[in-house]
Amino acid sequence: MNFQTILEHHILDHKIMALGPIFGMELAVTRHLFMMWLVSLLSLAALIFVARYPEKLPHSAELRGRRYDQRSWPRLLRGAIEAAALFIRNEIVMPSLGHSGERYLSYFLTLFFFILLCNLAGLVPWGATATGNISVTAALAGCTFFLIHIAGIREQGLWHYFKSIIPSGLRWWLVPIMIPIELIGFGTKAFALCIRLFANMIAGHIVMLAFLSLIFILGAINPWIGLGLAAPFAVILGLFVYALEIFVAFLQAYIFTFLTALFVGAAVHPEH
Repeated sequence: MNFQTILEHHILDHKIMALGPIFGMELAVTRHLFMMWLVSLLSLAALIFVARYPEKLPHSAELRGRRYDQRSWPRLLRGAIEAAALFIRNEIVMPSLGHSGERYLSYFLTLFFFILLCNLAGLVPWGATATGNISVTAALAGCTFFLIHIAGIREQGLWHYFKSIIPSGLRWWLVPIMIPIELIGFGTKAFALCIRLFANMIAGHIVMLAFLSLIFILGAINPWIGLGLAAPFAVILGLFVYALEIFVAFLQAYIFTFLTALFVGAAVHPEH
């Protein structure tokens, strides 16, 4: 077996349907693009349904004798999404941005749920992890990069925002040195967000495939070694990494959202 071929098949992006050249560019629908579309549609459907689901039992329905289960899955889904939204609002956005956080809360909620569902989509059969594609994480980091400057200019004004980039009390001859350093720092923040999410999501898949491939690699030497010795350990370790990947999916969505809130908060309130 060729381990490189297996990795390329399960991790790299693949073309599903070619759309032809548009404005001189070859466009196509790929696995990761399709998964992002699917995740976006599922997110919209779930959130709209939860928003319209009644929080309290309607009296008219009770009068008609209908029975409602307090533990029904729509109620549980609503509770889970509300808990996640309140956590992001109260523990991430508001402490970092203060009262200005209400203006940008919708962006952080969208960012968190989109990254989370893209992470989890790669753990289901026939799924693909779009956040394991560096182009996707670079686009998300690019959105954060622009939001940092847009929020800073919106809250402080153009002149005061660029003035806040230079630390106060700095000697005049250090200003030409600090300006390039600060500009590089903005790019470094976006680059760190991009690489962190990409590396963490692709690493787990590589480790799982490496463990499962041991069965076939050792089985090619001797079938009894592959099935009798390698298979139990490889399956147990693969399941452990799979469970760890579920935790990492939530953790990386939280970290990306948390760091974005910190970076935007530093641009909105540079004195803090």
